[in-house]
Parts: sequence; C-alpha cells; structure tokens
Amino acid sequence: MENKNNNIVPFGILGGSFLLGVIIFVLTWKSNYNSNQVINVTGSAKREIISDLGVIKGTVSVEGTTAEGAYKDLKRQMPLLIDYLASKGFPEDKIDLQTIHSYPLYQMGTNGYSTNIIRAYNYSQRFQFNSTDVQKIKEVSLDLPSVVERGVNLQLDMPEYHYTKIADLKIEIQAEAAKDAKNRAEKIAQATGREIGTLRDARMGVIQITPRLSNQVSDYGINDLSSIDKEITAVVNASFVIK
Repeated sequence: MENKNNNIVPFGILGGSFLLGVIIFVLTWKSNYNSNQVINVTGSAKREIISDLGVIKGTVSVEGTTAEGAYKDLKRQMPLLIDYLASKGFPEDKIDLQTIHSYPLYQMGTNGYSTNIIRAYNYSQRFQFNSTDVQKIKEVSLDLPSVVERGVNLQLDMPEYHYTKIADLKIEIQAEAAKDAKNRAEKIAQATGREIGTLRDARMGVIQITPRLSNQVSDYGINDLSSIDKEITAVVNASFVIK
C-alpha cells in the first residue's frame, strides 16, 4: 500500500510535466502561427506644393576669326545683357557671372575629320540669377530671348523652379504614407474578423516630385524642376502581423 502511494507522486509529477509541456507547445505553436500570419499593404500620401525659388541660367557665346576679336565681342555683349537684367530688377551684384571659357574651332577636312587648321575662336560666359518671386522668374525667362535684338547671342536654359523646404516635407509625407498603410491593413483585417498586431517590416519607396496632375513615375524617383506647381508623393510598403 505504501509502495503504491509512493508511485502516485512520481506519476503525478510526470503527468503534470507532460501537461505543462503540451500547454507550452500549444502556446508556442499558436504564437509562431500568428506571427507567421502577416498582411502586406502599400500606403501612399500626396501633397501639393508651390515652388519658392526660381533660377535662370544661360550662356552668352560668340565666335571670332581671332581670339582677340572674339573676346572683345563677348565683352561688348555682356553689358547689354546686364543692362537688360537690371531693367527687370536684377542688378549686376545679384547676377552670378562665371569664368570666361574659350576654345579654338578647327576646320573640317574633306574626309569629315577635324584638321589642325583653326578657323575661329569661341568665347563664352555662363551666368545665373535667382529669386523667391517665381512668377517674376517665369516672366523674365519668357522675355529674356528678346535680348537678341540688342545684339546678344544668348543660349538660355530652361528655368528651374525649386521647393527649398523639401527635406522636412519628405519626412512628413513618408510618415503620412506609413499611417495610410496601417489604416489599409486595419480595414482589410477587420473585413475578415481579424486584428493587426505589430509592424513586421516597412520599406520606404522613392519620393516622386512631379508637375501637378502629372502621372509620371520612376523607379529612381522624380525631382521636377520645370513647373511652379508640383505634387510630392511618397509610398510605403509595410507588413503587419495578423492576430
């Protein structure tokens, strides 16, 4: 009788250990099962922005049969350009004049290749100026080609329109896209009677800055400088655990 009672305790401990092991196994399996159930969503956010800095760049370029003649012609044309810009509200101290660049132009041979005979010299000078008044920059860029009537040989670049607060805005727009991803995941989970848990993974897509109402998209991102009115779009790919 005593031996029988003595066996009850070990068997009881063994049975309890087995039951505890089963419970741990079930809980672990359930935890692993739930943690492996994820939902993948894509969130996006978009904002309209207006450029706050306009930039105009261009080149005055001349050719002459001699280097001296080309240089003098360039020095004659640059003041004409500067006077014009001053009349538009951009005095000389607001214009960035770059170093004069020069190179010889060679004659072409009958075989289509360049010879060693110099036919002319090219002298050119780059310039640029900017303003926070982007509408003024647009107006000047449209009228600036008229300096050809003053005897200025001008090659004008397309005006650039920048948004200078883009660094801070990128952080905000990505946060909005992440919030949109979470909202999408919650709605999908609720539709199936589930709930979302912790965030498993998140990847930020490239930022797209495009002209307003544009549908342009690039895998490498877009940074539009051609338009004053723009849209910035951010995308976030996220994975949430389903409970």
